[in-house]
Amino acid sequence: MNGAQDMGGMHGFGPVVPEPNEPVFHAEWEKRAFALTLAMAMPGQWNIDMSRFARENRDPAEYLAMSYYQIWFAALETMLKERELVSDDEIGARHARGTPKPVKWVLSPGDVLQVLYRGGPTERETNTQAAFKPGDRVRAKNINPLTHTRLPRYVRGHVGTVERVIGFHVFPDSNARGAGEKPQWLYTVCFDGRELWGPEGDPTSVVSVDAWESYLLPA
Repeated sequence: MNGAQDMGGMHGFGPVVPEPNEPVFHAEWEKRAFALTLAMAMPGQWNIDMSRFARENRDPAEYLAMSYYQIWFAALETMLKERELVSDDEIGARHARGTPKPVKWVLSPGDVLQVLYRGGPTERETNTQAAFKPGDRVRAKNINPLTHTRLPRYVRGHVGTVERVIGFHVFPDSNARGAGEKPQWLYTVCFDGRELWGPEGDPTSVVSVDAWESYLLPA
C-alpha cells in the first residue's frame, strides 16, 4: 500500500544516521513486543504478510510518531482484536477476562528455538517457466495496491536489470489479503541510481530489489 512506511527515496526525512554499536533491543519491553508477536503467529490465524500489513495500515501521523516496536505492538493489538482473541476491556485491564477463546496451536517455551530456526519457508514447487532470466531488462509496473506489497514506490515505473532468479515464492500481495498464496517467480532486479534519482544521482549507486513476476514488464 502507499503509506508512511514506504518512505524510501522521499524528501524531508534527512539522512540515515546509523547508531554505533546499536543493541538489538533498546529496552526490555521491546523484547516482549517482539516475542509476543512471534508467539501469537502460531494461534493468531494470520500469516507474515497480514502481520506486515497490520503494521503498515496505520494513520501516517501515528506511524511516524511511533518507534519501531511501538508499531509492532500496536499491530499485534489490532490483529488480536480483529480475531476476537482479546477485547478492548482486556487490553485496558492488561489481563484476561472470562474464558479464553480456543485456538488450534500454542507455542510452548520448549518449541521456541525449533520454530525460530525452521522459520516459515515461502518457496513452492512449480512446473512453470520463469518469464525472465539474468540480464533481461525489465520495467517495474506503476501499481498502487490498497493492501500490502513488496514493490517499493521509488522503483515503480523505472527500468532495471534482472540479476538473479530466486525461485517460485508465495505472493505477498494476495497472501496479505487472505486470498491465498498464489506463488509466482521471484527475481532480484538491479536499478541504476541515476535511473531512480535522475542525472544528479550518484553514478556509482545501485539498488537491488526482490520483485515478483507480476510486478514486472519487459523493457
